[in-house]
Amino acid sequence: MSTAEPGVVALATEGLERADNASAVGLVAVILAATEGEPRALTVQISGQAPGRSSALPAGPLVPEHATLERGLRAWVEQQTHQRLGYVEQLYTFGDRDRDGGGRGVHLLSVAYLALVRELRPAGLAEAAWRNWYRYLPWEDFREGRPEALAAIEPRLMEWVAQGPDAKLRRLREDRVSLNFGLGGAWNEERVLERYELLFEAGLIPEARGQSGAAVPDDAAATGLPMAFDHRRVLATAIGRLRGKIKYRPVVFELMPPAFTLLQLQRTVEALSGTRLHKQNFRRLVAQQGLVEETEDITSGTAGRPARLVRFRREVLLERPAPGVRLTPSRRPG
Repeated sequence: MSTAEPGVVALATEGLERADNASAVGLVAVILAATEGEPRALTVQISGQAPGRSSALPAGPLVPEHATLERGLRAWVEQQTHQRLGYVEQLYTFGDRDRDGGGRGVHLLSVAYLALVRELRPAGLAEAAWRNWYRYLPWEDFREGRPEALAAIEPRLMEWVAQGPDAKLRRLREDRVSLNFGLGGAWNEERVLERYELLFEAGLIPEARGQSGAAVPDDAAATGLPMAFDHRRVLATAIGRLRGKIKYRPVVFELMPPAFTLLQLQRTVEALSGTRLHKQNFRRLVAQQGLVEETEDITSGTAGRPARLVRFRREVLLERPAPGVRLTPSRRPG
């Protein structure tokens, strides 16, 4: 069974036969993990999309059998991926017109949820798979310096700026591009959604052409792989939320195994934030915050020196109101 977002479309079409202002409610799950220092999102493959747009997030319609939105979400995720979700939080409600691409002017509401898990091999559909989220948003990964994607994107954005019909609009566009893409200033890793929406508005990604917008394989390295419907926008929203949240809540530990090394923790935070961190400053911060405690175990691998395993100190949740991991980049992105 494919994701049921097409079911949402079917519900809307059926509703149109009964009322001109019919709406439908869908549920979308952004399920994120970090494995071996790489950030990953759980995706499914669906049919009937424009070429290159078959990748999607687990989704389905709210039906009468679902007592609540959250129960409905969990049911669809388990059915499509066999992934049992632990803690989830509501992310955002998306309600743009014509999200089904049918041009009917119908508002299809999708309530998106964010879930953080430790990656498990999906046991549901063969089409369910974990994907590195930078495949979809390559301009967000600064871990190896300024990403090459930006070298291709920025000139196109400036062309869009120059195409503004009047000076006031051109200045507004230029300010937005400079602020969100860090041109001549600081890069804010939390502005993931704002950057995606600028690319959409400038017409630089297939989603800007509606549901019929096909992927451009030669452009994937710069603008990333598109997704079905507006799911890439949903993914960008979730990543921006998570990047902000790791600074004031210890959510990163939801992605860690019960015991881990400090290097593994640092690599996970770097993967989520898309930036390299100063090793000693990071360890000093973790120690000062009292986020972890040592175990009696050490790593036994043959590569590198043995390292002490640590675990998350849950007591820290009671000790301070914002026990997050503030980021200290090893070098300024730019």
